[in-house]
Order: sequence, then C-alpha cells, then structure tokens
Amino acid sequence: QLQLVESGGGLVQPGGSLRLSCAVSEFTFIVAWFRQAPGKGYEGLASIITSDGEPTYADSVKGRFIISRDNAKNTVYLQMNRLKPEDTAVYYCAADRTPRPPHAFLSPTGYDSWGQGTQVTVSS
Repeated sequence: QLQLVESGGGLVQPGGSLRLSCAVSEFTFIVAWFRQAPGKGYEGLASIITSDGEPTYADSVKGRFIISRDNAKNTVYLQMNRLKPEDTAVYYCAADRTPRPPHAFLSPTGYDSWGQGTQVTVSS
C-alpha cells in the first residue's frame, strides 16, 4: 500500500490562499484531493494523472484551485486561492496505481491509499 502524507493546512482568512502538499511513497497512476466537511461525505476536488500532468477539477473549485505535481519529489500540490468559509473541511489526498476512466477520477470509490488528512479552516 502506498504511503501518503499531507501538509500545509491551517487557518486562513476569506479570500486568502493556502497550498497543500501530498508526498507519495512511490509512483502511482493518479492522485486526487478530497475534502470532508463536518457531517458530510467526501467531495472530490481535483485529480492529476502523474505521468502527463492532466488535471481534472470539480465545478466547485474550478478557477480557484490548481493541482500540480513534481514527479522528482513524488509530491502533488493543491494551490487553493480565493478561499471561502464553505471551503472549511479536512482535506485528504488519495492515490491509485490502477488506471480508471475519467468519470471516476473524482469519485472516492476505489482509491486504495489515503493520507491522514489536514484541516483547513477559512474564517475571519
């Protein structure tokens, strides 16, 4: 099983920015970011195919969040801009070595490795 370690969460004011990092123990097919707000299920935010860097975004974050990767460091980043209070949640990265179809990129089902999560709080 892959090992994933997230970092970069914290408290930020509305309109601010944060960058999350996800260090992955080895090469994988895809890495995705999810979040879970209190009392809600996992929401897929963005994914990236590690071989070619192809990103996919949920409508809720398109234009505000940017996913990228550094294959030399086996690390995937989520740059979050123009943050809103409703972005408050625990953020998780997940990875899967098995290729999956594009419609499943942002579904939490089937991702075999998850990080421990990092809290992001957007508040004044």
